[in-house]
Amino acid sequence: MPVPADPTVLHPMPEQPRVVLLKPLVKSPLIEVGEYSYYDDPDDATAFETRNVLYHYGPERLVIGRFCALGTGTRFLMNGANHRMDGPSTFPFPTMGGSWADHFDLLTGLPGRGDTVVGHDVWFGHGTTVMPGVRIGHGAIIGAGSVVTRDVPDYGVVGGNPARLLRTRYSEEDVTRLLTAAWWDWPAALITEHVRTIMSGTVDALAEIARRAGRA
Repeated sequence: MPVPADPTVLHPMPEQPRVVLLKPLVKSPLIEVGEYSYYDDPDDATAFETRNVLYHYGPERLVIGRFCALGTGTRFLMNGANHRMDGPSTFPFPTMGGSWADHFDLLTGLPGRGDTVVGHDVWFGHGTTVMPGVRIGHGAIIGAGSVVTRDVPDYGVVGGNPARLLRTRYSEEDVTRLLTAAWWDWPAALITEHVRTIMSGTVDALAEIARRAGRA
């Protein structure tokens, strides 16, 4: 019987230590990552929490779904990056210490956009930056070097700085069918049995598998 890949192994490709599965890696209670989502970095992929999730002082969360592929340099900027913009200076004086720290109230209540949420099966190209509070839909593709400042629809393809929607991968009807099939939620055995259809099949074929399996 075919055996699915192990989602608990930190390095799924032992000969390539640059690739790590994020679920067994992350420790922060403010970061949630689904099974099989991975990050690829030749320098130190295991430093993802500190090098790729920036200004994460809470309470906002970073949520990444299952089966996401994060290229080298994918970074998430969190709400802690915000500065005041309603006065003459944006400089965060209280954080520098000394008597300036007496004015820390000036840094409270800064505007925030809430959690940053990434759906399932999202592919991030090299050097992508995601701004705070963005929501990225299932099956989306984020082009290399993109700066994502606004929400991305399911199965949307975006690119640029700021990123704009270039196209959608499927028709609205087929996107609905794909979301209904939700292959990323299938049991591992069912995914293993139908890997070829998931990777290179048609929406019709995937929807039929989901129907037969009682998943649609």
